[in-house]
Amino acid sequence: MEIATVSGYALSSPIDPVQDRLFHGGTRRLHKRDVVLVVVETRDGTRGFATAGASSSAMREYFEGDSQGTFADVVNDTIADALEGETLEEITDVAALIRDTALPAHLQTEAISALDVALYDIRGKELGAPIYELLAEEYDDEPTTEIPLYASAGMYMEPEGYADQAAVIEDAGFFGYKYRPGIGPEGDRQTVELLAERLSETEFMLDVHTWWKLGEAYGEDVVRDLVEHAADSGAYWVEEPVEPTDREGYRRLAETGAPLAGGESEETPASLVELGETGSVAFLQGDVRHHEGFTGCLPAIESCRGRDVEFVPHNFGTWVGLIANAHLVAAAPEVRLLEYPVFENDPLIDAEPDPGMYPFELSFDILEGEPAVSDGRLTVPDGPGLGLEVDLDVIEEYPFTEGPWTEFQYDDE
Repeated sequence: MEIATVSGYALSSPIDPVQDRLFHGGTRRLHKRDVVLVVVETRDGTRGFATAGASSSAMREYFEGDSQGTFADVVNDTIADALEGETLEEITDVAALIRDTALPAHLQTEAISALDVALYDIRGKELGAPIYELLAEEYDDEPTTEIPLYASAGMYMEPEGYADQAAVIEDAGFFGYKYRPGIGPEGDRQTVELLAERLSETEFMLDVHTWWKLGEAYGEDVVRDLVEHAADSGAYWVEEPVEPTDREGYRRLAETGAPLAGGESEETPASLVELGETGSVAFLQGDVRHHEGFTGCLPAIESCRGRDVEFVPHNFGTWVGLIANAHLVAAAPEVRLLEYPVFENDPLIDAEPDPGMYPFELSFDILEGEPAVSDGRLTVPDGPGLGLEVDLDVIEEYPFTEGPWTEFQYDDE
C-alpha cells in the first residue's frame, strides 16, 4: 500500500440560531459541531476515509485551546509529510511513522486513530471485502452484522421532556435511551423515576458528565445518592459519574453495586484497558475515532473477554463514525451494542416530538445515501471497506468556522 496523499478537511455544521441549554448552576451554549474529514489516497487511486474530531466529554478542544482546524492543519502538514510516498506492508506500520514525529502525544493518538480507519477502508477496497470480515479474521470469530442500537439523545430539559422523548425512542425500536441529566438533584431524581415508569421495553442510561463539570455544586454525597437511586430504579448504566482520571471516585461509586460506564475520555488505548481492569466499570466505551482505530481497540476488547465487563463503543459524531464503529461491533466477540446519536431532523427517525438533541446536518450529509437502520437495529454495510460513499461536496458546503463548538457558562462567574 503506497501512500500518495493524506488530506484533512476541517468542517463546521452550524447550530443557527445558537442554542442555550440551562443546567444546574449555568448554561451550556451550543454554537456548531466540528468534524475533520481525513482522506488517504494510494498510488493506484484507491481512497480511504475517516472522520476525526473528538467530541468526548473531556472536550480537549474547549479546555486546552485546540480546535478541529488545528488538527486538520496537523494532518495536512506533519502527518502528510510523514506518510506521503511511504509504502506500508501492514496497516499497523502507520502508527510507528506517526510516533516518529514530534507531535504531542494526544495529537499522535488522534492521527493514528483516523489513519488506521482510513487504511482499513483502503485495504477492504483492495481485497473486495468489508472491514468486519478483515477484523473477524483477526478476532477469529464469525461476524454479526445485525446490531442493536441505543439512542443517545436528551440534553438538559424538564423531566417530562425526557420521558416524552424516551417514549418516541421506544416506539422506534431502539434497545436503549441515553440522556444527559444535570438539571439539579431533584430534577435528576424525578427524571429517573419518570423513565422507569414510562419505559417498558427500552432500557435507559444516564450520561452524567455534566455532574463533574459542576465542580462541587452537587458534592460527592449527592452524586452517590443519585447513582444509587438510578441503579435502584433500573438504569442500565450510569456513565462518567466522576472525572475520567478519578479512579478512586469510580471505585467508591462501584461499591454501591451500580452499573457504571466509562472510557470515551481515556487518552490512550493503554489507559482504556487500565480503566476496564480496575473492576469499577461494567461497560467500557472505547471508540475507533479516539483510541487508535480498529487496531487500538483490540487490546481493550480482548481485556473484556470472559470478564464481567462489556465493551460498548462510544460513538458521537457523523454517520461515517457510526459505520466505522459498527464494523468493530460486527467483528468483535462478546461485543453487541452500539451508540446511535440522535440529532434534530434525523431522516431515519420520523416522529413527534423530535428526539434530536440539536441540529447537526453534516452528520447526515457527509454520506451519499443512508445507513440501513430499521426498528432500532443497524445492518452493517457489506460493500468493500467501510461500504459507504462519502459526499465530498460537504468540503465546500460546510466551511470551518473558528471558535469553540460549545461553552459552559456558570452563574457565579
